[in-house]
Amino acid sequence: MAVFSSAEIFEFAARIEENGEKFYRHAAVITEEETARYLFNHLADEENKHRETFRHMAAQADPAAGAVPMPMETYPGEYLTYLRNHIDHSAVFNAQADREFAHICNTEAAIDFAMNREMDSILYYAEIKQLVPASGQALIDNIIAEERQHFMKLAEFKKEWTDRR
Repeated sequence: MAVFSSAEIFEFAARIEENGEKFYRHAAVITEEETARYLFNHLADEENKHRETFRHMAAQADPAAGAVPMPMETYPGEYLTYLRNHIDHSAVFNAQADREFAHICNTEAAIDFAMNREMDSILYYAEIKQLVPASGQALIDNIIAEERQHFMKLAEFKKEWTDRR
């Protein structure tokens, strides 16, 4: 059975948040819209807070607790393969996404990219929540709720911005 340690789960989540912060800083630079710049910088600050939360959780992870077993699989390594594929190839903020957002050069594209990434982050955190010890699940729930708020802020901004155009 494949396993991750709690610390590994939290460290990966910290990297997602770090890449999210990079994207939002990039978006703040490329937009000419003052309100969008404020929103993107605010979201970058939020991603930074999430990163620090996950790093703290990784540092506090109990090595004696060992690794967390994966859910039932239909074949050996199925869930680990699923998570790795999601990490490496999905739209979650990752190293490949870094190359993608280098090509985003306007506010509308940045908003759309960010909305997709926030939704993917929500889905990813919902998946990894079951791999986290019970003591960390409430923090994961809080971050999921904040990621939902990020999505809603982006959706509201997009509607207002589109209506003004």
